[in-house]
Amino acid sequence: MTPYWVTPLAGGVLIGLAATALLWLNGRIAGISGITAGALFPKRGETAWRYAFLLGLIAAGALALHWLPSAAPPRTGFPPVLLIAGGLLVGFGTRLGGGCTSGHGVCGLGRLSLRSLVAVGVFMTTAILTTFIVRHLAGIA
Repeated sequence: MTPYWVTPLAGGVLIGLAATALLWLNGRIAGISGITAGALFPKRGETAWRYAFLLGLIAAGALALHWLPSAAPPRTGFPPVLLIAGGLLVGFGTRLGGGCTSGHGVCGLGRLSLRSLVAVGVFMTTAILTTFIVRHLAGIA
């Protein structure tokens, strides 16, 4: 039986390698919100690497679910309205913060960006408070 910490460690290493490869090979920061925005609203010559990166994310997730089905069992039972509201709030926060958790947390902190350090602090504080409110005050498990 694999220790519980191996899967998240492997995922973190793969994320770090992908972010490093994108920076070395393409000179780009692996901020998923920026990559997605650029794929949705493309500029000439900027689409192929974006689509390849996003398809790689989807393929890696699909392969992980196929090869390690017990590593991350899907969560069910969340009210759809809360999922939609959560997605909209994440999108708004990403625009407000000038980037997402991958851009700030993985790449920004790795580049010793003070702006990213503040953004990650805000992300984490918001996540902790949201989890507390949803799970303990609203009673949604």
